[in-house]
Amino acid sequence: MTRLIAVAVAFASVLGASQAHAQESVAGPAPVVVTIIPGGATFFTEGKDTNGPSFGNYDLGAGVTVNVNRFVGVEGEVSGSLGITQDLAFTNGISNQKTPNLLNYSGNLVVSAPNRSSVVPYVTGGVGGLSIYERQEVGVPATETFFTSNVGGGLNWYAGRWGLRGDYRFIAVKSKDGAPAFFGQETRYGHRVYGGVLLNIR
Repeated sequence: MTRLIAVAVAFASVLGASQAHAQESVAGPAPVVVTIIPGGATFFTEGKDTNGPSFGNYDLGAGVTVNVNRFVGVEGEVSGSLGITQDLAFTNGISNQKTPNLLNYSGNLVVSAPNRSSVVPYVTGGVGGLSIYERQEVGVPATETFFTSNVGGGLNWYAGRWGLRGDYRFIAVKSKDGAPAFFGQETRYGHRVYGGVLLNIR
């Protein structure tokens, strides 16, 4: 009887250790995670009180997240939003023009869901800046920079050193005196979505 109990205890110990090891080996974020953004899009809605039209640009960029622990991290992100030719609805009619290029940079707090899965949902928010570059054809005579804030969320999927990311952000761009009519005379709101590749830095 004593031998049977000893065998049962040994079996339970081995089983518990193997389960703990399996849980620890679940892929997840490293202390530092680099995000490479090969493609995405940013869409700004039409201004209400000016002739600033709605438009969309193609996105690419990169970010670095420093994880304080498995659940909380701080992220710095820089992305370029490349102008594309599209129909722009101005107050005096529709014009087919290429939109200005944008540069967006932000610092964000990232809070991940408390789970042990390789798929990790997260929410994020932060502040930063957005620069819109000169494009005379749409009435942007010089580069202008605006204060921005953003909130959003997404999913990270980890597979060891590499992973994938899908992200959505709601962006608010604060208005500025002297901004061009195309963008910035009033607070503008945008939506940004992208797919990224994750690289865990151990």
